[in-house]
Amino acid sequence: MACLNSLKADIKRLEKTFPKTHDRFQVLTATVDEISCRFISNNGKKYEIHANITETYPSVPPVWFSESDEPIITNVVQLLSNTEGADNHMLRQVKILVEELCRVHTMPLIQDINKLDQIVLNETSNGPSFNCDTITDEIEFDRNSVELVTDEDEDTDEDEMLVYEDLHIEMEEENQNQEKNKDEGLSTEHTQTLERLRQTQRDGYLKGSVSGSVQATDRLMKELKEVYRSESFKRGVFTVDLVNDSLYEWNVKLLIVDPDSQLHNDLQVLKEKEGKDFILLNVLFKEAFPFEPPFVRVVHPSITGGYVLGGGAICMELLTKQGWSSAYTIEAIILQISATLVKGKARIQFGGNKGQYSLARAQQSFKSLVQIHEKNGWFTPPKEDG
Repeated sequence: MACLNSLKADIKRLEKTFPKTHDRFQVLTATVDEISCRFISNNGKKYEIHANITETYPSVPPVWFSESDEPIITNVVQLLSNTEGADNHMLRQVKILVEELCRVHTMPLIQDINKLDQIVLNETSNGPSFNCDTITDEIEFDRNSVELVTDEDEDTDEDEMLVYEDLHIEMEEENQNQEKNKDEGLSTEHTQTLERLRQTQRDGYLKGSVSGSVQATDRLMKELKEVYRSESFKRGVFTVDLVNDSLYEWNVKLLIVDPDSQLHNDLQVLKEKEGKDFILLNVLFKEAFPFEPPFVRVVHPSITGGYVLGGGAICMELLTKQGWSSAYTIEAIILQISATLVKGKARIQFGGNKGQYSLARAQQSFKSLVQIHEKNGWFTPPKEDG
């Protein structure tokens, strides 16, 4: 992770410049890991936009995503992933974001944006520089050196000086609470899994053998952590196993479906016959995640109905590029698939061909499905049909 002193200062400046009461752009929450903002257009429409700050920041810009599917918003968000150098820093990122949002909405530039024009501590040609590589978890922050920098800058106001002077105390408190809070609500097993994955990522970065993309890896880490924390996971509605310890392939077992459904009864029979009482889903993620949907298929058992296609693919619009949103969580997708199986009156095909499901067949049938729906649209059944 980048030098926390610079990042903390950037966050302070953002919160001061764009508080929750701002009429156009608001910083809702901000930590050294994630920032959530809200942009309000001329017609009063609100857009929620989020940034995940990865361990490679600021060498790599934050990973931005929006809950809106509007092209003008997604295009602006994706623009931020192509920055480099000083433009990767959070203040510059937010400035670019606000400027582009105002431009695409043909709004006058928000005047407060000029307050973000300040020295970036980590990376400037004339400004102070800190060696991030030598900073340990017990960060030693030289308060006097920061005061010296602010004294030399005649344009720095008193409020900015206070921001930097408060960093030492805040960072000490954060260091004390970070380990306690970062995995709160997780079991020891899941905490160890996440830490092992983090270490694997660090080793990959050092060796230059990272698989996937930074944005996808960071988002999947956060998704896995939220799955472990979720009530549905803790209640045993489903389980998650990483195939070969890869964040990019998950095996999900659906253990609990609607108890009033025939599928629920079939699972009870399956347990008696085969000793298995779950539906096994395989979930594959691409490097473009979360901007592209995962590929999901049924692996076991054989199912008729429930919108399950040949090979085990699932007929759901939200799993296509057309219906996908980067705001969808993996937990929500899993629960939606479970509901779709029940809604489609899925039944277990006892004695069915155990080899009928395969990745190749599932991908081919799903490709054909998408082509058909792109041509004819998606059918929405009447409400009385569920």
